[in-house]
Amino acid sequence: MKIRIVIADDHAVVREGLRRFLALDPDFEVVGEARDGQEVMDLVRQVQPDVVLMDLLMPRCSGLEAIRALRSQYPETEVLAVTSVLEPHTVAQVLQAGAIGYLLKDTQGDELCRSIRAASEGRVQLSSAIRASRLTPTAGETLTERESEVLVLLASGESNREIATKLLIGETTVKTHVTSILAKLGVYSRTQAALEAVRRGWVSHEF
Repeated sequence: MKIRIVIADDHAVVREGLRRFLALDPDFEVVGEARDGQEVMDLVRQVQPDVVLMDLLMPRCSGLEAIRALRSQYPETEVLAVTSVLEPHTVAQVLQAGAIGYLLKDTQGDELCRSIRAASEGRVQLSSAIRASRLTPTAGETLTERESEVLVLLASGESNREIATKLLIGETTVKTHVTSILAKLGVYSRTQAALEAVRRGWVSHEF
């Protein structure tokens, strides 16, 4: 079954470029385009896509406002922010609003495709330019060294199986670490854990 995608951007050339590129992949189907936040809300209601590629700087209703509304009204639709904005506080705001990921507009095509597939499966995606590379020690926190390693990979969008392979541990062990991480951070999902890594300054940003 194809992944149904809506493109939301106020620049026609960007929408056309994304539509043409995504049409080359047999796994994707672009089911609509929107020029602003209000238009994307109306469109999602009509076509119920799997993933929305959301620009942040749009007229009438910003991408950030649209993300908050979409996550509230259409929780089955995942949103990938696709923007040129690099500020760490914006990353945190967008993830807090409910986006499954944050990509920059200079993202390579293969990374974009991987991110769309991952988003459709509910996995967090951060652009390679802001992807977690390490955790810096924070006084008072109780994450073990191994939990910190797992959180870095989790925030980078890795699945439990991929984390297990990279760390040479069992997938069941990864699940145990993830459960512990969520409990220690006081969050309820992998997306929230990734957000906390950004918000608390544990994730280094390669700006």
